[in-house]
Amino acid sequence: MNILILGATGFIGSVVAARLVADGHAVTGLGRNPTRARPKQPAIDWRRADLSHMTKADDWDEILNGQHAVVNCAGALQDGLSDNLAATQAEAMLALYAAAKRGSQPLIVQISARTAGAAGDLPFLATKRRADEALAASGLPCLILRPALVLGRNAHGGSSLLRALAALPLALPLVHAESPVETLSVDDVAEAVSRAVAVGLCGDINLAADEILTLADLVSLHRQWLGLLPARVFSLAPWLAKPVMWLADVAGLLGWRSPLRSTAMTVMSEGIRSVKGESGLVATSAAATLSANPSGVQDLWFARLYLLKPLVISGLSAFWLLSGLIPLLALQKTSAHFPPFMPESTATALTLATCLIDVALGAAVLVRPLAKRALLGMLAVSFAYLAGASLLEPTLWLDPLGPLVKVLPSILLTLTALATLDER
Repeated sequence: MNILILGATGFIGSVVAARLVADGHAVTGLGRNPTRARPKQPAIDWRRADLSHMTKADDWDEILNGQHAVVNCAGALQDGLSDNLAATQAEAMLALYAAAKRGSQPLIVQISARTAGAAGDLPFLATKRRADEALAASGLPCLILRPALVLGRNAHGGSSLLRALAALPLALPLVHAESPVETLSVDDVAEAVSRAVAVGLCGDINLAADEILTLADLVSLHRQWLGLLPARVFSLAPWLAKPVMWLADVAGLLGWRSPLRSTAMTVMSEGIRSVKGESGLVATSAAATLSANPSGVQDLWFARLYLLKPLVISGLSAFWLLSGLIPLLALQKTSAHFPPFMPESTATALTLATCLIDVALGAAVLVRPLAKRALLGMLAVSFAYLAGASLLEPTLWLDPLGPLVKVLPSILLTLTALATLDER
């Protein structure tokens, strides 16, 4: 069968795509940036597209041509610079259904979520519910699959945060530590999709393992999986998380997809539960999922670096912003190093220009779509500063305040940020 997968570069989508290829299907993968996915999964026909720009039925006609099934693994947690929930999770899906109805009417498999409960009115779940209801009423053959918290060999979103919390030293401070959480393996989702495609399984199915853990249990289980000694769990009052949620929401507006945003925390406040019916689908427990994928040192590195990454980015931003703003308070004094080599007016202009460059780089690194270019710019400017200062005034290397020596650790921090910048 010819199968189109939306969000094929994501955590769930990449596993579903691999499973369907192994089943012998011809898979087309849709993603916003499939450049790195293409060499990893060369058997897939990769197409670049942004669902938020595919909100009319005509946008889907070409890519749906010849497809026997469509699997929607795409989604976003919260509106921000990189995500538009209404367009991606609702309008694009309604356009897809309209195009499918007037075409070959392929099977639609929708990877959704439990949309009831206290968090049901949040845009994340409200847009999913709108798409689910439209799909159910469309008359198209369809399966709406509602998995609980999905665990897998790779980490993304909430599962990344679980690993990071599990790797904290000495103690595990948790908000909503007693919230109930149901889980399943990402391979269970792939199995459900594979079965739906093979036998035409349709309906609305909640999928989760037959166990209920608390968040504290799940974090402790991940700590054991990482090979770390047990640590005491401290339950924190929810209000203590509000400043963190606020910062995460601000970061989300700048394009960073933090699992600590208010939407995720609201969902976790009531737990992740499902109402399972008879579907014939079996889900794997959290312990079995983790034991089937033993951790390596790279998992421990990832867990320990995960919460350090935003500190590295914000620290670099503060360093470059202050490096540019502080000299502006005493511009003439700052430019005093240059007059022996150039006119005073030129020295002042050069100093002003370098300060503005520093400020621009410090601000740009906070914006996710600009972060990589800003980090590369920081490296280029740092090496230019070192080269220029070494040629014009090499005695600065001996300055007690170390204006040049301090550039070296900032270069290392920039390289660290570049190495950990990718999210998937």
